[in-house]
Amino acid sequence: MGVGHLGRHHARILSQMPEVDLVGVFDSNVSRAEEVAAFTRSRVFSDIDSIAQEIDAVTVAVPTEFHAEVALPFLRAGISVLVEKPISKSVEEADSLIESAKLSSATLAVGHTERYNPAVEMAQQLISEPRFIEVHRLAPFAPRSTDVDVIFDLMVHDIDVLLSIVTGEPVSIEAVGIPVLTDRADIANVRLRFDTGCIVNLTASRISREKVRKFRVFQSESYISVDYSAQDVEAWRVRQGRSGEPIIVGGKVEVKRAEPLQKEIADFVRASKTGTRPRVDGEDGRRALLLAKRIASVIDTS
Repeated sequence: MGVGHLGRHHARILSQMPEVDLVGVFDSNVSRAEEVAAFTRSRVFSDIDSIAQEIDAVTVAVPTEFHAEVALPFLRAGISVLVEKPISKSVEEADSLIESAKLSSATLAVGHTERYNPAVEMAQQLISEPRFIEVHRLAPFAPRSTDVDVIFDLMVHDIDVLLSIVTGEPVSIEAVGIPVLTDRADIANVRLRFDTGCIVNLTASRISREKVRKFRVFQSESYISVDYSAQDVEAWRVRQGRSGEPIIVGGKVEVKRAEPLQKEIADFVRASKTGTRPRVDGEDGRRALLLAKRIASVIDTS
């Protein structure tokens, strides 16, 4: 459902999976749907109501404001849904999606793709009790996502990863956002304090000349650096030298690189077939959306 910038990659990956039969695609732009259908050797659906008769699962990659409208009928029919991030435009809609999935026993997964990034998966094994986390996500301007601000466009990726590695709850939020090319915040900086004492500093920009996606974690006697794009991880630790003096050891950690979106969709297919929990489910999507909403509510754009 939706084969724009991201949805066409969903279709590409699904069409290449031997355990999946990609029945078809739907998009409000019929010519775009026809192009993707031809490439994936599937067909174009023009009537949404008829789709449910032929499928077991669906991925939803339409604009955020339509997530709940598109996904709810499928969930109510017991059809598994992978909905792109953020889960919906409101927490109330997220609750409706979660409740519908529970009532019909359908799988509900949310497309926070960075959770499937091999570099993030490796870093999670090395992180124990983070004290300070610094995140930078910078991207060149792309007019396709200007219906939301940079918090929901880009930063929500890091919010989800953050909530998967920091225990406890955020107890204070400071945020500033600046509209530059749109009437919404295009660049934002957020400082979070968790009840565990962990401090997080997040910066997101969609008006950068370069593409940067990195985060650094500082914890007792160790430091972990992650480059999302390169899928690189570095880990450094303080150890005692032969003479008792502290020394720093470490370096790059081996990461088996893979396409995060492919891993995400494979996890969704597995969960749909087995009835088990996907790695990022509706509750995870709701939690990330709720924190993004809290940040947006205090952000100062003056």
